[in-house]
Amino acid sequence: MKLRLHNSLTRRVEDFVPLDPQRVTMYVCGPTVYNYVHIGNARPYVLFGLLARLLRREYPKLVYARNITDVDDKINTAAATAGVPIATITDRYAADFRADMARLGVDAPDIEPHATQHIPQIIAMIERLIADGHAYAAEGHALFDVASFPAYGELSGRSTDEMIAGARVEVAPYKKNPADFVLWKPSTPDLPGWDSPWGRGRPGWHIECSAMSEAHLGETIDIHAGGNDLLFPHHENEVAQSTCAHGGKIFARYWLHNGMLSVEGRKMSKSLGNTMVLHQLLEKYPSDLLRYMLMKAHYRQPLDWSAAALEQAQRTLDGLYTTLRDLAAVPAAPADELPEEFLAALHDDLNTPEALAVLSRLADAARKAGDPQTQREAKSALLGAGAFLGLLQVDPEVWFQGATQDSSLDEAHVQQLVDARQAAKKAKNFAEADRLRAELLELGIVVEDTPQGPRWKRTSAATVAA
Repeated sequence: MKLRLHNSLTRRVEDFVPLDPQRVTMYVCGPTVYNYVHIGNARPYVLFGLLARLLRREYPKLVYARNITDVDDKINTAAATAGVPIATITDRYAADFRADMARLGVDAPDIEPHATQHIPQIIAMIERLIADGHAYAAEGHALFDVASFPAYGELSGRSTDEMIAGARVEVAPYKKNPADFVLWKPSTPDLPGWDSPWGRGRPGWHIECSAMSEAHLGETIDIHAGGNDLLFPHHENEVAQSTCAHGGKIFARYWLHNGMLSVEGRKMSKSLGNTMVLHQLLEKYPSDLLRYMLMKAHYRQPLDWSAAALEQAQRTLDGLYTTLRDLAAVPAAPADELPEEFLAALHDDLNTPEALAVLSRLADAARKAGDPQTQREAKSALLGAGAFLGLLQVDPEVWFQGATQDSSLDEAHVQQLVDARQAAKKAKNFAEADRLRAELLELGIVVEDTPQGPRWKRTSAATVAA
């Protein structure tokens, strides 16, 4: 089954053919660790982490790098505001990022390079660019000479004027051209800095990824991925400086970009007060729900985060977990072999909406299975596909009791009310049974009467309420 991916560079879907099947390389732009990441930041790590899982099925020697940017003006501002050293900010939020990714079910990368640990490599790359006439030094800065790279703009498909306007470039007297971008800039005594041929300073943002990618993956990599907000200027600048530093070699053979996330149809921003911090969402919602939401739209498409979409996702997951709960007595483990139609969806440019649709069809097949052997096979296929997507790994009873969503829920009290209602029904005291049912509903609990006895679950509305 051939993996096909949309390449932003060629603007078409292509067969993925690695440069070396024995060492496939992928680099995903990681976070700048000055605060908690928001849910939109998490989308590429969920989706391209899933791509890494898919690649490893065919290429076990995949090397997946996801960097940490730990030197940046936003970090400097956060440290100054808090009155603490820079490292206090970066160490804390890098650790929080890793913990939140683990809670979200995102696989850790093979390599997690930090920008501050690669200053010698960054300086060396800048020196090569200057020596080859692609960069120049001016007033304590080192800058890339955009005019020296005729292919500048091919990745983003923009003209020079469009790029200058889109990047809101700084017009500085030391620049040869307004589009030239900073590779190294001077640091004042109160800011992080390292000695360099151009004076004490710190790297520009774009050069960091080029140097780290070269150090760990080589001069040419198979896949470079990130949000489409990075297409320009970040990725465009990476292409320019890496290609020129490597004597014209291709930097990345396939470029993948995910769409942005909006909230109730509006761009997420601090000014609108609708920034959804992942750390807080993980305290409120189960990771299955968050992962499902991030995968429900194709990675290249925008994704709108809304209360209605959350409730729909909750109902879908409730249905899948209901199937597993109904089949609790059927012995099964996740299947080693994933269903062909499920893999076909993922091989088609990581088509997660179709993969989720297959998951629902597998649940339907499991519910309709008549004999024990068919039930076991159907349940195993459902568990295997779910596990590959990072879903359906919670015990169904735990899922419906909401322990992963709401630690404040008094499960013992809920069970007492359920037992009391059952006793009232047996005593034919239906008025009391109805009263207890209403009391449970006020707590956001629905009771289902089954041949095996009553069982309860959180209502979707209660689970996704703001």
